[in-house]
Amino acid sequence: MSLVSDGKKAYRLLRRALASRSAVQRVRRRLAALPPHPRDHYRIAVYFADGAVNMYQMRQWYRPLQELSKLWPVVVLSRSATGAEKLLEEGGPPVAFVPKVRDLERFIAKQDIRIVLYVNQNTRNFQMFRYGRRWHVFINHGESDKMYMTTNQYKAYDYAFVAGQAARDRLSRTLWDYDIDRRTIEIGRPQADHYSGTLPYTPDDRTVVLYAPTWEGDRPSAHYGSIATHGETLVKKLLATGSHRVVYRPHPRSGVVDDEYGAAHRRILSAIDAANAADAAAHHIYDDGPELGWQLASADVAIVDISAMVYDRLAAGKPLMITRPADERASVDTRGYLSDCEWLTVDGSYDIVAEVERVRADDEAIAKLRMWVQHYFGDTTPGVATAKFHAAIERLMGQWDEWRASEIGAVPDDEDDDDEEAKDGED
Repeated sequence: MSLVSDGKKAYRLLRRALASRSAVQRVRRRLAALPPHPRDHYRIAVYFADGAVNMYQMRQWYRPLQELSKLWPVVVLSRSATGAEKLLEEGGPPVAFVPKVRDLERFIAKQDIRIVLYVNQNTRNFQMFRYGRRWHVFINHGESDKMYMTTNQYKAYDYAFVAGQAARDRLSRTLWDYDIDRRTIEIGRPQADHYSGTLPYTPDDRTVVLYAPTWEGDRPSAHYGSIATHGETLVKKLLATGSHRVVYRPHPRSGVVDDEYGAAHRRILSAIDAANAADAAAHHIYDDGPELGWQLASADVAIVDISAMVYDRLAAGKPLMITRPADERASVDTRGYLSDCEWLTVDGSYDIVAEVERVRADDEAIAKLRMWVQHYFGDTTPGVATAKFHAAIERLMGQWDEWRASEIGAVPDDEDDDDEEAKDGED
């Protein structure tokens, strides 16, 4: 069995290597057909070292970055060919494909990058941290109470843009000697100002239930995924009523680590197909599209795992249930919203129809949601978060100017380190 397993792993690695090589060639051809990047044009870079499987971390920032680029030119520094290819396909921000450090150096040397934004904690972020005289800012790819949100890696960045007071409280409780007031800036959730997408069904009298589970996790403390424990049961129960419409939006990494988790996901897809074949008017949805917005706004009730989707839905202020992890080793922070949420246990998934109706009619639960929205995101009036995001960038640009001015006043032009760095990068 070990030899078979090793063989399968070797085959997967070879297949990935070949796919990556092909993607590199496609990206280079596509970029060669585009105009070159203007020299000294970009002021803000988004550093993204991941491939296509983690594009969800970038997609939610497309529209906020598009708005930001009207004020400050933005470019994505993409280290992975599959990630760069998706960015180009999906019409994201301008892309600089910099797979090797020397590619990164050459591009940086020709631009005036003053702020670098990071959407995740990829270990290759440290290859970008070597560049001083610019602000390195963690903007994350969502708001949640997972342990990921309090990692000591926050200290590696000059600043972190956080959603609201809840994030500040989490970091204050967890990190030693971390200056919350100086190194975090609240921006709300700018993505919520750009919810997008057209409903793929015609609204009717069915109750729409969004089920958005996360992936299985790669260690016991992160076993938040519910597809194999809650998901099959609750989806099949809702499909059988004839009065519910299921919108199933699983995490794109579902089944990457655990084959059985992936098999459970595929059985849900088969159940949805069968239900639609039996009743075309039901129009149940398997949603794996890049746009996130209509799902959150249109669902009467959402069922999600402990993940950023909790807080994406929380901002909508509509009925919400959180799956309670079946693995008792999963780390659950119950000091924030999760201390006051509507939990769905494994046993509860067998009675999901009644649970859905209960949370829809519970005025107290809805009132609690509104209170927590304020705590996590502040003012959610449309446009306010975008204004905060832009103001935070403006503030850092002002600080950059101040530091640069003091440096130029203290160091002769011919000893300027940035100029030397540029020369080194061009060699």
